[in-house]
Amino acid sequence: MTSISVALPSHLRTLAGVTGDIAVDVPDDPSIGDVLDALEAAYPMLRGTIRDHATLRRRAFMRFFACEQDLSHDPPDTPLPAPVVAGNDVFRVVGAIAGG
Repeated sequence: MTSISVALPSHLRTLAGVTGDIAVDVPDDPSIGDVLDALEAAYPMLRGTIRDHATLRRRAFMRFFACEQDLSHDPPDTPLPAPVVAGNDVFRVVGAIAGG
């Protein structure tokens, strides 16, 4: 098992009852989906907020970043960047803002 650091937007931190970054345990060689599965298992109140309950697809206004890369449109089985797995970077969940 590997521990991954995850940064959540403030409204999801409030919902989960946490402050700051959180750590979740994932299998070795984790994917984006592994992180989201672990996050929802550790904090069940987040189910349905980041991904749709039925399809497990990313919600339209949620984005994922790591190592200054937008991972939002990558498939869930995409491996995490090595610096995130090594603990040198954070997997970030960001609530996108839209408007005009």
